[in-house]
Amino acid sequence: MRRRLCVSLLMAAVLTVALMLSPSRPATVQAAEVRSAGALLADNGDAADRITLVLLGDGYTAAELPRFHAQAAAAWTALTSVEPFRTYQHFFDVRRVDVVSARPGLRSGSPLGMHFGCDGLSRLLCADDGAVDRLAGGSGGPQYTIALANSSQYGGEGGTGTTTLAAGSPDAGRIIQHEMGHTVGGLGDEYDAAPADADYPNLASVSAAQMRASQQKWWRWLGAADPTGGTVGAYRSANGLYRPTRDSIMRTLGGVYNLPSREAIIESVYRQVRPVDRTVPAAGPVDGQPVLRVFPVPLAGPRQLRVSWTVDGRRAPYGAVRGDSLDTGRLGLAPGSRSTVSATVEDTTPWVRDEAFRQSRMTETVSWTLGG
Repeated sequence: MRRRLCVSLLMAAVLTVALMLSPSRPATVQAAEVRSAGALLADNGDAADRITLVLLGDGYTAAELPRFHAQAAAAWTALTSVEPFRTYQHFFDVRRVDVVSARPGLRSGSPLGMHFGCDGLSRLLCADDGAVDRLAGGSGGPQYTIALANSSQYGGEGGTGTTTLAAGSPDAGRIIQHEMGHTVGGLGDEYDAAPADADYPNLASVSAAQMRASQQKWWRWLGAADPTGGTVGAYRSANGLYRPTRDSIMRTLGGVYNLPSREAIIESVYRQVRPVDRTVPAAGPVDGQPVLRVFPVPLAGPRQLRVSWTVDGRRAPYGAVRGDSLDTGRLGLAPGSRSTVSATVEDTTPWVRDEAFRQSRMTETVSWTLGG
């Protein structure tokens, strides 16, 4: 069984789409020409140390590939215009795969088997996951696939498996922001018509008082000023579940993620990417008095991961440290002595309040042994 979540439709307060639990829906697909197996839209590091987003198109003829290229770029731009994807965009590589369809649009037997009306919902857009996986290929690291349909009809789907998007829809940018909350953060829909399933980090079956007493769900955030407006609490939807805020991107397209949802997305990213990209020289024994340097994964914006240096467990002398590097020649070590120099990289974002998670997954220490 696979968990699928479809795009929410809060159009004039009409909510018509639901979360579904359903098996994958195979379809017979046509042979496709793969024109490009790896055009990079964003190359932020080794694929083994990044999350790769692979964007494929369905229903685009060879002549329509420029449209697919523009829509794929627009989807990535839209996703990185909303937090926390904006700040953490360098944790992702983005690869575009050009799949050529024999005929334009979504037709029976299209290369990715994309079609509307899955599970009886007109706006639920799904794809043949096997076909998508075969054409997407692997990256050597964690990967998500996004299938773009050559259609202007409103629709999409997020969750496990393939994320889908009607790339020609005027709402495509807002749809992909919502759907990737499902896919990356494991978030649930917060709207009134969603099924009463509280098995998501942003949904609960208990009140704020019960959360605080039992220290569950988003209890650490209760009372915090939220970027959606107002404060984090427990707001009851018509389906009986509680959500963290009165509104958010998981309730209304075009909004922003509330704080508990931001935390869930960031934690998901750090389960897949380590804070340290590399070191020069490599961590371990080193000869002489080299300059040691650590390269954290960069953030977009002025705030970067914090680097702190120690020598034999004590703070390194101020004069030896230059940000992300340490000059061991300035440590004043006695000839023939043996010392351990360590660099600790930590993400200090205020969007995470689970300090145990910060220490276990958002903090990394690398060490070099000098002398001896």
